[in-house]
Amino acid sequence: MADDVVVTNNPDRNRYEARLGDEVAGFAAYRLSSGLIAFTHTEVEDRFEGRGVGSALARFALDDVRDTGEREVLPLCPFIKAWIARHPDYRSLVHVAPDGEVEP
Repeated sequence: MADDVVVTNNPDRNRYEARLGDEVAGFAAYRLSSGLIAFTHTEVEDRFEGRGVGSALARFALDDVRDTGEREVLPLCPFIKAWIARHPDYRSLVHVAPDGEVEP
């Protein structure tokens, strides 16, 4: 099912969008600042839940951040934060505060 999900970055709307066919099935909104990308909200349309849309969004967005290499991740969104916790190979992207604490 997740193979049918196509994720792209839509910088004009500050979000990654997941599409199934011609429909936006979900998105992961973000805010950019110097050296950081803060994921603020992830949403999947009810009718597309259980089809891997959220995971496809998280994986694509975090891979994009990693590939670009310009920013660290500030996972304000509970979904993105939990997804990173379940996928330890993405933890190195998470911003660490000057006091050594992982944010948030």
